[in-house]
Amino acid sequence: MNAIQDMGAREMTEAIKRRDLSAREALESHIEQIERVNGPINAVVTTDFDRARELAAKADEATAQGKSTGLLHGLPMTHKDTFNTAGLLTTQGSLALKDNVPQTDDLQIARLAAAGAIRTGKTNVPEFGAGSHTFNEVFGTTTNPYDTALSAGGSSGGVAAVIAARIQPLGEGSDMGGSLRIPASFCNVVGFRPSYGVIPMPAPTDAWSWLARSGPMARTVDDIALFMEATAGDSDRVLTPNTLSGRDFAQLEPNALRGIRIGYSRDFGIGVPVEPEVLEVLDAQIAVFEQAGAHVEEASIDLREADLVFGNTRAYDFAAMLGDLVRSRREIIKPEVIWNVEKGWALDAEDLIATTAARTRLEIAVQKFFATFDLFLSPAAQVLPFDASWRYPQEIAGVPATTYLDWMRSACLISGTSLPALSIPAGFTADGLPVGLQMTANHYKDVELLCYARDFEQRTSFAERAPQWVATGLKGQEIR
Repeated sequence: MNAIQDMGAREMTEAIKRRDLSAREALESHIEQIERVNGPINAVVTTDFDRARELAAKADEATAQGKSTGLLHGLPMTHKDTFNTAGLLTTQGSLALKDNVPQTDDLQIARLAAAGAIRTGKTNVPEFGAGSHTFNEVFGTTTNPYDTALSAGGSSGGVAAVIAARIQPLGEGSDMGGSLRIPASFCNVVGFRPSYGVIPMPAPTDAWSWLARSGPMARTVDDIALFMEATAGDSDRVLTPNTLSGRDFAQLEPNALRGIRIGYSRDFGIGVPVEPEVLEVLDAQIAVFEQAGAHVEEASIDLREADLVFGNTRAYDFAAMLGDLVRSRREIIKPEVIWNVEKGWALDAEDLIATTAARTRLEIAVQKFFATFDLFLSPAAQVLPFDASWRYPQEIAGVPATTYLDWMRSACLISGTSLPALSIPAGFTADGLPVGLQMTANHYKDVELLCYARDFEQRTSFAERAPQWVATGLKGQEIR
């Protein structure tokens, strides 16, 4: 495998700053990898190589002149297609926006550029980010680098796939109902959903919108921390109690698992169905935490209110964000989006009052749990990567699905709590499919959560296992 493409983000940017590697060399290697491996996975759907080459040349000039550079100086990066990118096609996977070219960058994209990242294109998403399987009528389906017949997850499935396929070491995504965590689990990478407002995610219709988050994906927790260092911090566009800044992520303490108390649940304490193969892989990792000096016991946050909180909040947000578009372009928007919007329209005052009361009870349950425990462990995904031709799994461990969200409950329940959470590589099935472990900490314990995750990662190193066809240098057509 190309040594440049196997670098982490911190390793690559430091090499560029030392002039051991030029930004132009890093970019050309990145482009070559897209051309070599993207065909079978269909993760990169729009490219911006000419502009990227201009930016890489400017980055090298800045290095040569000894100018101050950002944390992500010279790092080539494709962006998730739900984020607006100035002057570059942003479709959100929808025919309704197939020709949309924004005039400005979204906040997270602007912060990445300010830190020195070089935009090279866009990665695929489900339409409007709805559902954790990446397919749409504009660009087709993104598949999993570990088995290109299977789903890469979503909605940040394109991002997860490019990181797993060694196209780039770091990327940004978003997460309302698991859109960072589920594709991370499917693709053997780390996906981090921060606490509310740590990376501001302005919503044009609601300054208090809390459910959706911006966050990073990477192959290592250290690169997750680098991303957070470069992008975290307040914005006057989001009203938030956040007290964390990028500086807080600059150093992760070692051996963080020693002495902490962990609650682990296989079914979230409420009988959530999870495929046996997923549980087999996760159960085997509990010994890692115990050997690190943590105390682990079977325990769960009381999540009985989380389905209601998540479901109604998501529906409200969908109606607020996409209601007008569904009214005007209904015939070309996928039914799952319409269902969510119509559910939001149907909410009345009693529903909103009940949702607020349920969220209050849920927060009391959250604090009761964290009065005893430091960390909550659970499955990141209830299923293994599934047939990419499906819209979504029709059953989970033999339990029929009633909506397209049922197989995502493992992530949606945690989203309903508003807590910071991540999925970290936790091993492989006998058939070589990745499985992610979900780690959840209390509000604004984001840095501690990354410390716990890095300690586990350093004891296991599952993310170092690349897809075989990528690692051995096979051409895309040779794996079909």
